[in-house]
Amino acid sequence: MENLAIVDLGSNSARLAITQINPNGTFHEIKRVKENTRLSEGMGPEKILQPKAINHTIAALKRFKKVYQRYPNIQVTAITTAAVRQAKNQQEFLQRVKQETGIQLRVLSGRQEAYYDYLGVVRSLKMDHCLILDVGGASCELVLVQHRKARDMISLPFGAVNLSEQFRLGGFVRAADLFRAQTMITQRYNKVPWLRFANRVPIVLLGGANRTLARMSKTHRHSRYHGIHGYRLTSRVVYATYRELLNKNLAQRNKMPGLESDRADIIVGGMLPLVCLLQRNSDGRVIFSESGVREGIITEYINRHHSQTGEENE
Repeated sequence: MENLAIVDLGSNSARLAITQINPNGTFHEIKRVKENTRLSEGMGPEKILQPKAINHTIAALKRFKKVYQRYPNIQVTAITTAAVRQAKNQQEFLQRVKQETGIQLRVLSGRQEAYYDYLGVVRSLKMDHCLILDVGGASCELVLVQHRKARDMISLPFGAVNLSEQFRLGGFVRAADLFRAQTMITQRYNKVPWLRFANRVPIVLLGGANRTLARMSKTHRHSRYHGIHGYRLTSRVVYATYRELLNKNLAQRNKMPGLESDRADIIVGGMLPLVCLLQRNSDGRVIFSESGVREGIITEYINRHHSQTGEENE
């Protein structure tokens, strides 16, 4: 038995997940920690990680290390995504993290992030055909799945945090700002030729903004089931929630059931990629997945371990 610690440094939050892996390849999560670091906050068009965000992030990583070091036989994998991927001061940040925490971060490319999303989804949801949408803080990953295989995938450089900052969607949203944001996203979608093959399949949703949407819906419906994996909504419900958010200012959104206060200022930007995608999609179903990049990395780790073990035993 071994324990695998995955440090996942995203653009909006940092997460630590510790998974116990058994000799037969089965696994289950035994510890999860999340901290809101907003690493991509204030990067602007210059794409420079800001000192305040860097300090918050390094402090969180130090706390993560104290947690996972308490576990025996621990293996550590540390990844980071869009904010660091896009940052011009990427190397300076990575070196500082290594120097102050001892953690060696692996910067995932957009395609790698999308591929791990795919691995995590197909392992846990029985979906033969779907379009995966992972909305992060500074990027969106899209994967077209046909016959359970990843046919096409792409990462687009917009997400909940940078959309909210660029188009001023944090407080009460002006119509002109919303229109500019929707136009930009739609134009980017129109440049992805294979998306035309994804207009009649359900959309599988990943990422913090999408999880928040699920929690808001479940709270509204007074659902007793706490998990969101496999939870389904129609486009009508998504649009209704979106309209309700647009009718409120930040203080009013902060009081909405199911919406965490630390996401109230980025939830409109976080929902925009889904809303624009649904406007192209005639299927109208969305399905939530709690399995994504981290579960994809676990799947790859186990497959490699068993492959090596099998080769040694031959």
